[in-house]
Amino acid sequence: MRSFICMALLATLAGCGVAYISPSVTEETTVGGLKVRVIPITAETTLMANRAPYTPRAIPQAFRQSAAAGLTRPSTVAPPAQVFSEPSPPDRAVLRVPPATNAEPYKIGVGDVLLFASPSASSTVEQLSGLLAAQNARQGFTVQDDNAIAIPNVGRVLVAGLTLEEAEAVLFSRLVDAGFEPSFSVEVAEFNSKRVTLGGAIAKPSVLPITIAALSLGEAIQISGGITSRAPELTVIRLYRKGELYQVPLTEFRNEPAFQRLRLEDGDSVFVDTTFDLDRAQAFFQEQILLTNFRQSARNQAVAELQTEISLRQTEISEARGQFDRELELGAVDRDYVYLAGEVGAQRRVALPFEQVSSLADILYGEGGGFETRDGNPRQIYVLRGSPNPQDFAGLTAYNLNASNAANLLLATRFEMRPNDFIFIAEQPITRWNRAISLALPSFAVRAATGNQ
Repeated sequence: MRSFICMALLATLAGCGVAYISPSVTEETTVGGLKVRVIPITAETTLMANRAPYTPRAIPQAFRQSAAAGLTRPSTVAPPAQVFSEPSPPDRAVLRVPPATNAEPYKIGVGDVLLFASPSASSTVEQLSGLLAAQNARQGFTVQDDNAIAIPNVGRVLVAGLTLEEAEAVLFSRLVDAGFEPSFSVEVAEFNSKRVTLGGAIAKPSVLPITIAALSLGEAIQISGGITSRAPELTVIRLYRKGELYQVPLTEFRNEPAFQRLRLEDGDSVFVDTTFDLDRAQAFFQEQILLTNFRQSARNQAVAELQTEISLRQTEISEARGQFDRELELGAVDRDYVYLAGEVGAQRRVALPFEQVSSLADILYGEGGGFETRDGNPRQIYVLRGSPNPQDFAGLTAYNLNASNAANLLLATRFEMRPNDFIFIAEQPITRWNRAISLALPSFAVRAATGNQ
């Protein structure tokens, strides 16, 4: 009975001239003058399709430029090569290690604070009670700029440049001469005479004292919070010592314990330099330039010239990029497109990206793409591509992806798009039938109501 009703409905629709036509890709040799060739998408046909020549469009050069690239050294400054020479890019920095230094006992310097320490509460402490009280009140004895400390009832004693052992001997002799028979040792309460500085890509730029224990490069970096660079291969640790500039790439520093144990000396300046911190590196070493006795005015002029040049370049690059963005928004930039039609999320054209090739999967599953298997026929996903031969204008290849087997979707990630490709997804047979019925029934009802055949 149902079959009879369907046949009667179809006969009635045909008699009324009602028809539903949906787009499809035919297997015929020619259609409307176009030579159509349907090829299943396989691993082999994907390689064949990808051989079609295509060079993605390039972005403007302004998006590749850096305001600091290619800066020339100002003519007003002629500093030593070790300070002002353009630093080599960190990825090809040449290893230059400072010469090894012998470990020496700590020598007291100007600014250090000394304390007398007694081993026990004995008559010696009683004899030194006045001295101890004096040093406690003053928080120890500070080595002053004449290299001496002042001891009550003893006088000034030269201690700068002496080791602790040598200082103890000198102080013992002076105290005995003053009528004391002390038993004590000398300790450094505050180390203020010898320092190193750390800056650049460091968590906490610091000024660290050199104490009795030797200070290594690795320890100094760790005390300062470690290196913050996110690109170790582009980072260089530079050491400025007594007018010489040394450098160790960060990758080699981490892989070689001997570099981590490099002994720092008084006056060393350490700067962790990256390609992104050139301005900070310049400011840091400009402070060291003062040691070379160059005139301050020349340095300021050089900095001003660099800042002016960088500002002009930044403005020029920003204007070029902004102009490109405006032209792109207005559609005044040449682009390559592919087109989506049939049972897709939205029928539209899709711009191919700059400087890279998109795949069929990128287009199908990109923003606004995709298809629903309820309406779209996964067996009939086509990429329609014209012939690359200008003499074969009517040639057309329809690459067919059968996605009813989900494993074939992997081929979509390898099938490259070319400009003017047309991606078409046919409808399901049941979808075609439902649409034909939904469109035909209202027309049939009107004809029946008016008596028209």
